[in-house]
Amino acid sequence: MSLLVVGLSHRSAPVSVLERASLAADTQAKLLQDTLAAEPATEAAVLATCNRIELYADVDKFHAGVAELSTLLAQHSGVGLDELTPYLYVHYEDRAVHHLFSVACGLDSMVVGEGQILGQIKDALARGQELHTAGRLLNDLFQQALRVGKRAHSETGIDRAGQSLVTFGLQQLAAGADPGLWARGKRALVIGAGSMSSLAAATLARTGVAEIAVANRTRARADRLVEILRQGDDTTVRARAVEMSAVGDELTRADIVVSCTGSTGLVLTADALADALGTTLDAPAETPAVALAPIPAPADVDQHAAWVENGSATSAPQAPAAPAAAAPRRVTLPAQSAGPVKLALLDLAMPRDIDGAAHRIDGVRLVDIESLADASADAPMAADVDQVRTIVADEVAAFGAAQRAAHVAPTVVALRTMAADVVAGEIARLDGRLPDLDEKQRAEITQTVRRVVDKLLHAPTVRVKQLASEPGGAGYADALRELFDLDPQTVAAVSRADLNDPNRGRS
Repeated sequence: MSLLVVGLSHRSAPVSVLERASLAADTQAKLLQDTLAAEPATEAAVLATCNRIELYADVDKFHAGVAELSTLLAQHSGVGLDELTPYLYVHYEDRAVHHLFSVACGLDSMVVGEGQILGQIKDALARGQELHTAGRLLNDLFQQALRVGKRAHSETGIDRAGQSLVTFGLQQLAAGADPGLWARGKRALVIGAGSMSSLAAATLARTGVAEIAVANRTRARADRLVEILRQGDDTTVRARAVEMSAVGDELTRADIVVSCTGSTGLVLTADALADALGTTLDAPAETPAVALAPIPAPADVDQHAAWVENGSATSAPQAPAAPAAAAPRRVTLPAQSAGPVKLALLDLAMPRDIDGAAHRIDGVRLVDIESLADASADAPMAADVDQVRTIVADEVAAFGAAQRAAHVAPTVVALRTMAADVVAGEIARLDGRLPDLDEKQRAEITQTVRRVVDKLLHAPTVRVKQLASEPGGAGYADALRELFDLDPQTVAAVSRADLNDPNRGRS
C-alpha cells in the first residue's frame, strides 16, 4: 500500500483560500481523470466538501506523487501552486489511513462529531467507482472509513461532543438565547435543497419555526424536500416550495434565511437584502470583538501533517490536550447592527452564497462558515473524543494488517497454483510409465501426492501471511516469489482476478 493524500481544509487554510479553491462536480471528475493519467498514480479519489479539498491516490513514488498531486490540485482549483503550497498538508500510508478515519468519525470537522461527513465520503467513493478511478485500495479504504465512522457514532457519545453545523449556526444567530425560543413562530427561507440545506430545513422545523419556504434551481428537488418536511412526525411546520425567481419577494417575509447552494457566485447580494428590508447599506465600520458561545469540541484534535520542504510524512500525532473549561471566547466578526435583528442570515455554503457586506445593513445579523470556524476553534474537548481516538487507532492497525496480508495473498495463491501444476504434471508422467493402473489406484496416488504437497506448503504459507500482516511485512511476498521462482505475471493475474471479483467489497 502506498496511499498518499494531499489536501487543505479549514484547519490549514483561511476560508478565503478554501472558497477560491472549491471544486465543482465536473472539475472533480476532470481532476480524478488527470490524476489517474499522471505517472505516479494508479488510483484516485477526491473528497471535496465546504471545509476541505483532499486528493487521495495510490502512488508508486512518494516525492513524485506529492509534487504531481499538489500541481494537479493547483491547476484544477485555479489557485496558483506557490500560493496554495503553504496551506497544503500531506499524509502517507498509515498516517493517511488515520487521517481519513478521523475525518469519517467527525474528529476533523469544524464542529466535532457531526455526521454529515459520512455522506460526503460515500459520495466521494461513488464518484471514484463511477469514473473507475477507485481501485482495490481506495475501495477498501473508503468503505472501511464509512464503517469506522458508523462505529464511532454507535459505540461512543461523539454525537454529544459536537452538534451539526446547522444547529451551531442557529445558536450563533440566537446570540445567547435559547434557539428553540428564539426561532419559535418565525418564518424561514431555505435556499438550496441539497444535503446541508435539507438538514437545515429539518433542524428549523424541529426548532419550532412556523413556516419554511424552500427555493431551489431544480423545482422538483424543492418539492421533494417540502414533502419530507410535511411528513415529519415531530413537527407541524407549514412548508412550501418556491421558484428561485421568487427569492426577492420571500426575503420581505422571512425572519431567518439559510443558504447552502453549489453556486460559484453570490446568491444574495447586499443590495438585494437591503432592498428587501427597505433600507440601505451603512458605511463600513470598525470591526469589534464579538463574544460567541462555545460548543463541545476538542481543544487539540490531531493537527494535519504539515507541508515540509522535503515532502516527507509527519510524525505520529501528539497526545490530546487536557479538557478545557467551557467559557465564551472573543473572536473577530464583522460589525453587526446594534438594533433589533429583523433578518437573521446563516450562510453554510463554500464558496459563500451571501454577500459579506450584508452585516452593514441595519437589522441584519450574518453568520457564515468563517465566523463558525472562529467560534469553534478553541472549544473544549469532550470525553468521548478519547474513545473515538482509540477506535481510530485500532481500526488503522487492523486495516494496515489486512492490506499487508492481502498483498501477500496473490503470491500464496500463485505458489499453490504452481504446486498444483507440478502435481498434475507428475501424475501425467506416472500415467505414461504405469498405464496399467486402474482408476482407484490412480486416484489414491494422486490424493497422496496432493496431501504431501499441501502439508509441505501449509506451515510456510500460513506463517508468511502472519508475518506479512505485521509492520514491514510486505517484503515477505517478495521473498516468497524469489525463493520459489514464481512468475510475476502469474501473481499479477491473481491480483487482477481478485480486483475484478464482482462480490468483492460488498457488505
